[in-house]
Amino acid sequence: MNITFRWYGEDNDTVKLEQIRQIPGVKGIVWALHQKPVGEVWEKKEIKETVDYIQSFGFHTDVVESVNVHEAIKLGNDERANYIEKYKETIRNLAESGVKVICYNFMPIFDWTRSEMFYPLEDGSTALFYEKEKIERLDPEELIRTVASSSNLTLPGWEPEKLAHISELFQAYKDVDEEKLWNNLAFFLREILPVAEECNIKMAIHPDDPPWSIFGLPRIITGEKSYEKLLSISKSSANAFTLCTGSMGANRDNNMIKIAEKYGNRCPFSHIRNVGIYDNGSFVETSHYTRDGSINIQGVVEALHKQNYQGYVRPDHGRHIWGEVCRPGYGLYDRALGIMYLLGLWDAYEAKKEEG
Repeated sequence: MNITFRWYGEDNDTVKLEQIRQIPGVKGIVWALHQKPVGEVWEKKEIKETVDYIQSFGFHTDVVESVNVHEAIKLGNDERANYIEKYKETIRNLAESGVKVICYNFMPIFDWTRSEMFYPLEDGSTALFYEKEKIERLDPEELIRTVASSSNLTLPGWEPEKLAHISELFQAYKDVDEEKLWNNLAFFLREILPVAEECNIKMAIHPDDPPWSIFGLPRIITGEKSYEKLLSISKSSANAFTLCTGSMGANRDNNMIKIAEKYGNRCPFSHIRNVGIYDNGSFVETSHYTRDGSINIQGVVEALHKQNYQGYVRPDHGRHIWGEVCRPGYGLYDRALGIMYLLGLWDAYEAKKEEG
């Protein structure tokens, strides 16, 4: 298990690399060029500058999250060929700097959705919250205002240049159902996977967050059947998954232990976090501690340990604790606690294995 920590950049994150290096066990930084417009080529020079800076602190830079997919590719319109060629060039440029895994998603318009960014919890901390009934009756424009006002830092998937055209985007997706979205994903993968395979890079698709349709938009990476369908598109070694217990696990029908057991070897990258799921389908993000939420984090880590999992793991979202002011879900303190919990579980399973 290769522990990593997501970081948004030198001038784009409240957390500093000097602080991350003080968390025991962290080997790598999960990074991206967050200031780049979606669809533009990541140039070699700017990649190298970021990689060199991160590595100067002793971290590896093997994982990028995310090289976002342009809406033209998801829509399958006349502009997609141009953006796919740019995506291929970015893959090649990242490979030159030693990147091994690219995390991406194929969610229309919104990469992730929450109704509240700083929902108060009983212990005095706050966390990301998804109120199902509120989202179902909410106007997308109001949701955009809620998210945009939560931070003056970049929020991946909520790029202002894209959201400024929200009405046009919804109109464009009017005729795109799940089948068409799958077809557009298949077209994209058949184009990029040979390049990724040639570059020895794993393309690890992230599950939809949440794993069901919102605002009438199709969602397709939602559970085990999605993984099977993805594998049917291409058996390429570059065609991989990002295991995200909090995203896929928000649907109680998804047994994350069984999914980890079955697909762990196809997941070079894992996001391990917990959520508390309410009876009405709403969910709130909790600490990583198994008993605090609805996901059996103990069981997921055990399933990965039994496979001698060598993939990259990050603690994913955390609560906002101890008065920390940070990007929603991405403070230092609770994610550091999450890492120590994951390492504690792993060490316990290692000791148990040695005892025979």
